[in-house]
Amino acid sequence: MTVVIIILLIFLISVFLRFVPIGLWVTAYFSGAKVSIGDLIGMRLRRVKPAYIVNPLIKATKAGVPITTDQLEAHFLAGGDVNQVVDALIAAQRANIDLEFEQAAAIDLAGRNVFEAVQVSVNPKVIETPVIAGVAMDGIEVKAKAKVTVRANIERLVGGAGEETIIARVGEGIVTTVGSASTHSIVLENPDSISQTILRKGLDSGTAFEILSIDIADVDVGRNIGAKLQTDQAEADKKIAQAKAEERRAVAVAQEQENIAEVQKMRAKVVEAESQVPLAVAEAFRNGRIGIKDYYDLENIQSDTQMRESIAKSGTPYNNENE
Repeated sequence: MTVVIIILLIFLISVFLRFVPIGLWVTAYFSGAKVSIGDLIGMRLRRVKPAYIVNPLIKATKAGVPITTDQLEAHFLAGGDVNQVVDALIAAQRANIDLEFEQAAAIDLAGRNVFEAVQVSVNPKVIETPVIAGVAMDGIEVKAKAKVTVRANIERLVGGAGEETIIARVGEGIVTTVGSASTHSIVLENPDSISQTILRKGLDSGTAFEILSIDIADVDVGRNIGAKLQTDQAEADKKIAQAKAEERRAVAVAQEQENIAEVQKMRAKVVEAESQVPLAVAEAFRNGRIGIKDYYDLENIQSDTQMRESIAKSGTPYNNENE
């Protein structure tokens, strides 16, 4: 019976130690963190690892940040990073920034790094834009790169736009400033006009940052866009003119072919008409309208005509005296 009682006691002690991390409870007790054994058992039953709650609670208690296990456990069950939230609260307290646990938890659940946000609020960060090109009114391209110094705005971290929006708005300001300049030399002489124009636009509106300054890191001259456009236009006009000339040539060739066909058609009619001459002569003989002498005279006229045509084709001048 004694052995059974001993075994039962060992079993109960092992179960108790399984659900209650005594070492963690002792650490919390001597650290001043208010954690009861019932709280630890409840965390086990809710499938929450006690170390994920107790260790941040000890850290917050030592730093003097008022927080409870229920708040930490609720944030953990919601999928938040408890340790990061506690670090952010401690950093905010040291920097005299008003940051409540609910606000920090909301920022963390929104997907932002709340601890990094507090650090950026204390120590502003620099956002460097890529090289952005704009074209002045004289057609010269100007390339500029800016460095934007920003500070995190804790109040607008939830729902505020991020760094991509800041970069996009700064790029828009650069393009607008360069495009409104009458010549590119004005922008090169006064690069601060770009930053002044951007700051006047209030680009940090609706973002999670507060813009402190905008510095133009580099300004350079790019391509002559105006000349390139004129060259492209001239090349296009040339191709259009060539196409129209080719069209006129094709029309002329077609017209020439039509004329050649018409000449062949007329020649065919002449040949057809000439073929009727012997028939007409024979008919005249039969009817007695012409005689033999008339026929020979007609033959002489035709021979004379053929001779004149032969002389004209050979280029030999016709001499009436030699006739």
